[in-house]
Amino acid sequence: MKKVKLARLPDRVPVKMQVTLPPDLAARLRDYADLYAETYGVREEPADLVPYMLDSFLGSDAEFRKAMREKTAKDEASSVTGEIHRTPVSPIADEPLSGSGEEVRELRKLPRLAEQRSDGLSD
Repeated sequence: MKKVKLARLPDRVPVKMQVTLPPDLAARLRDYADLYAETYGVREEPADLVPYMLDSFLGSDAEFRKAMREKTAKDEASSVTGEIHRTPVSPIADEPLSGSGEEVRELRKLPRLAEQRSDGLSD
């Protein structure tokens, strides 16, 4: 089998997660969305900003980055020794939504954080 320079593309199927926010945090997120709109002239819903905020937070956490580098090195060492090891993307098990026909996965975590959101924010 020939090898190409480009590595295999990562999983790009979006993952849906529901969370329940305390009222004060939901209000702060709405305030942040307002400031974002003032800054960039584009209105974004708080729920649309959250993934980028989380990505920024995780990217700025030095201890988390260090732990992930160590984990990657350990996983690569395991694959060199011939061990078969699948690295999960998240510690929470994910599975396809059944019967939806959509390419969206939902993170399942017991106990459920929320069945419905009551703070007016959409997923």
